[in-house]
Amino acid sequence: MNPYVRKLFDIARKETRLVVGLMSGTSLDGLDVALCEITGTGQATKLKLLHFETVAYEEGIRNEIRRIFAKREIDFQQFCLLNPSLALRHADMVLSCLNAWGVRPEAVDLIASHGQTVFHAPARQHQETGYSNATLQIGDGDHLAVKTGIITISDFRQKHIAAGGEGAPLAVYGDYILFSSPDENRILLNIGGIANFTLLPGTSGVSGVLTSDTGPGNVLMDAFARHFFEQPYDEDGQIAMKGRVHPELLAHLKKNPFFDAPLPKTTGPELFNPDYLRQAQLRSGATSVMPDDLMATLTRFTAESIAETIGKAVTQGETYSIYVSGGGANNPFLLKQLRELVAWPVYPFQLLGYSGDAKEAILFALLANETVAGETIEFGESKQVPAVSLGKISFPG
Repeated sequence: MNPYVRKLFDIARKETRLVVGLMSGTSLDGLDVALCEITGTGQATKLKLLHFETVAYEEGIRNEIRRIFAKREIDFQQFCLLNPSLALRHADMVLSCLNAWGVRPEAVDLIASHGQTVFHAPARQHQETGYSNATLQIGDGDHLAVKTGIITISDFRQKHIAAGGEGAPLAVYGDYILFSSPDENRILLNIGGIANFTLLPGTSGVSGVLTSDTGPGNVLMDAFARHFFEQPYDEDGQIAMKGRVHPELLAHLKKNPFFDAPLPKTTGPELFNPDYLRQAQLRSGATSVMPDDLMATLTRFTAESIAETIGKAVTQGETYSIYVSGGGANNPFLLKQLRELVAWPVYPFQLLGYSGDAKEAILFALLANETVAGETIEFGESKQVPAVSLGKISFPG
């Protein structure tokens, strides 16, 4: 028997596994590295976050990714080179974190790597006849495994698509396992580049779970902050706070078939990008809006699209608690807007026992744990949540 197959078998039989979860989102700010101690599987899972760090990308790495990110026409050689190169950089970041934490790589059972999404193309968005949903992440798992010496689970989104999903959002699996509660209807809202949520009804169990993207999270605000203010994002919403919402522009930003499509649905910066904003400005006659007003309008656009999408998912008359994670959770002005638009309390995700910044990396560690040692979860009538194990397994040798 291949010794790595034997090792994987032994890992699957362990009571507790040490897993490094990795996440790099559409904001391109860096690599989230979460060292997790995971006991059990499925609803019996217990996860302890031992260490967490976001390793910032150098601007050169960001620029390399942006050359191919969410673009239909790219330098294909650049794409081909970046796939292994980014994986090796991620491997160095993992090894550096482990060294700083005093953890030997040999002590780690698994790496769970989401990779870097470079294109997301659900069928409803690409509308190409004869083609199904598609998505693509780079940061090759084999390179990660060989460089670190740790068995790596990666490329989680492809099985989801193969089984009929859109490849996102994948947080629902871990959200249900770790955070569902019979005592509370919960909405776990993640405001990253794109905003998404998981609805966890307290009484209906797994069959009532729903997950969906809502539209732009920080992606347009961040792009605008870089372009006009030479800063990576609108820190604390200070720019938007000074401006006023432009009603006509906001109305045209919300005029897109995505917002009328039934739930669940996914999207990405392939749709919500600076050109999307420019087209809305042209249609609304808002080409000379002042920068502060434009940021205020984009912030309101994110808040309203989140609130309106969640409003379509909930059961009228029920009470919910919203727990917010992601970069947008650190924007108090955005959260103020959101609280004005929803009827339920909005809490920081930390109240559920984990860092909101670490949430996605934690959930991919949990997915790897389920791939190796768990069983599939049947979500019943829930759409776009196929009962499958996710991820490809890469051995170090």
